[in-house]
Amino acid sequence: MRFFQAIAVFFKVLFDGGFAAKVQHLAGGRDTGLVAKTETAPQAAPVPAKPKLPARNDAITLLATLQREARFVDIVMEPLGDYSDAQVGAATRDVLRDCGKTLERLFDLRPVVEAEEGASHETPAIVDAARYRLTGNVTGEPPHRGQLVHHGWQATRCELPKWSGNDDAALIVAPVELELA
Repeated sequence: MRFFQAIAVFFKVLFDGGFAAKVQHLAGGRDTGLVAKTETAPQAAPVPAKPKLPARNDAITLLATLQREARFVDIVMEPLGDYSDAQVGAATRDVLRDCGKTLERLFDLRPVVEAEEGASHETPAIVDAARYRLTGNVTGEPPHRGQLVHHGWQATRCELPKWSGNDDAALIVAPVELELA
């Protein structure tokens, strides 16, 4: 088998200067002058690489925004067992108000259904599972009629802040705060 391979390589070297140069390089790189120098085709200009985007996920950006503007992570991560309900309520009032303002600014949240919770409501003939969660005795074909438990929420826009930090800080939700004397 190697005999036929050697013959095939011999003829390829004999008639293909580029291939011959590669074989010469593989054989030890010595220029014996036996292989004709081949002209190399002009290389295409290198395409500039797209700048690498920081490894920041939109979920981290949202969490960092809620922390920065409303101290959301602080209140959620605080062990609440040692506090009374009144203390927890007082501490969360400002956090919840500021979280609401932040969500309104970023997403402009609106009810999916403009109806009062507890009212009778009917689904459309084609029920989209992303818009309706049917509970209770779900039988038959839509439209379904029942009591509205929750009107749902939908975003009318999504305007998250753009991340401008570096990759090392991409997972930082809140920086260390250090007050110097």
